[in-house]
Amino acid sequence: MVDTVEQPLNGSVHDGGETLLKIRIERMHKKLNQPPRLLSSTAGKSTCSIFRVPQSMIESNGRFYEPRVVSVGPYHRGRTQLKMMEEHKWRYLNALVTRTHQTKSLTLEDYMKAVKSVEEVARECYSESIHMDSDEFNEMMVLDGCFILELFRKVSHVVPFQLDDPLVTMAWVLPFFCRDFLRLENQIPFFVLEALFDLTRGDNERESNVSLQSLAFAFFNNTIYRPNQDLSRSDDLKAKHILDLVRSSFIPDTELYAHSQVPNQRKKKIPSNIIHSISKLRQAGIKIRELKDVKSFLVVRFRHGAIEMPSITVDDLMGSFFPNCVAYEQCHVGCSKHFTTYATLLDCLMNTNKDVEYLCEQKIIENYFGTESAVAGFVNSLGRDVAFDIESCYLKELFIEVNEYYNSSWHVTWASFKHTYFSSPWSFISALAALILLILSIIQTLFTVYPRLQIN
Repeated sequence: MVDTVEQPLNGSVHDGGETLLKIRIERMHKKLNQPPRLLSSTAGKSTCSIFRVPQSMIESNGRFYEPRVVSVGPYHRGRTQLKMMEEHKWRYLNALVTRTHQTKSLTLEDYMKAVKSVEEVARECYSESIHMDSDEFNEMMVLDGCFILELFRKVSHVVPFQLDDPLVTMAWVLPFFCRDFLRLENQIPFFVLEALFDLTRGDNERESNVSLQSLAFAFFNNTIYRPNQDLSRSDDLKAKHILDLVRSSFIPDTELYAHSQVPNQRKKKIPSNIIHSISKLRQAGIKIRELKDVKSFLVVRFRHGAIEMPSITVDDLMGSFFPNCVAYEQCHVGCSKHFTTYATLLDCLMNTNKDVEYLCEQKIIENYFGTESAVAGFVNSLGRDVAFDIESCYLKELFIEVNEYYNSSWHVTWASFKHTYFSSPWSFISALAALILLILSIIQTLFTVYPRLQIN
């Protein structure tokens, strides 16, 4: 081989070069005709809704995106640490098939046919190409979908738990299910769940008007705190999957922010820095107050020099739910960016432990997550490496109004004066004493000068 390379170019060497080039071109043509696998051509369509989380977000919050106890869908299927729950999936499916066979004469074949009818559309919901044959894919949809439905029914007491069911007797299991069912990579299409629910719906569910949405919210409401939340409209919510369903229930009514769509007579300047931290805002006299009697923590207002925010509970479940909502909004083409906007707001407000401590004192944050430093780190990671457009966000007017108030020289001067002279009782007493001395000096001067003016 070495001798051939050292020889001068001749016909045989030239022919060998042409052969290698032809092989290379053939390989290139094969690659030209190969569709993308890791990010399929359907990923940019509105029908695609189940994504792999971007690597930049995984580097910041990796542990929040991976399921811990149960896999749903193809992305984490077969992982060793999740196999324990696979056995319980089959147990739950057996219970459902047995029950529906007795009441509705259904068989496993009926389940597979129900999913088969939506298989093609279901495959397009995933951003990666799913390399499973039709039977394997539909089996996965039936197994995972029926497991979720049976669990929802049992938690809502539509179907009784078995007395020795470890999924109930072991206290740690259900909270982990709640988190795993709200991970972006751990989803199956909602219309698959609906097809299976409609197929297996019992007479008692029809009589009591039980819907799939109501079962889902009953399951998650055991762990997600919703002050004054009215889910009467839950049946009307259209969702891509379970994560999107729960996320959509927090989106405030558009009427609350209709004023932001009305053009103002004067053009307002869009701030480049979005919003300052709590420490700086307080120096400018801007307060943070708890906003009560609202249905979602996403409702934020600015009135009379104060940012009004509802209370939000920061715990392990919210620590999983929130990053996955942000990741979903970053990936889905037709999704609103409410959670991304709110995460950006929190990221700007909280730069230090003192900022978090102040929000806890004002009852804005109920901290069950850890130390103030842990909360600050979590919040700052939420806003890292995310695309954010202030022009189209639902809090655009709030950002503008807060920055205008902050940049007002009168507000800053008055806030600085109050901070200097009225921040503590001793500073107030000193300022009051100085003021009294000043008034006495002026009075003394007047009494001294006034007689002389009369003489003249």
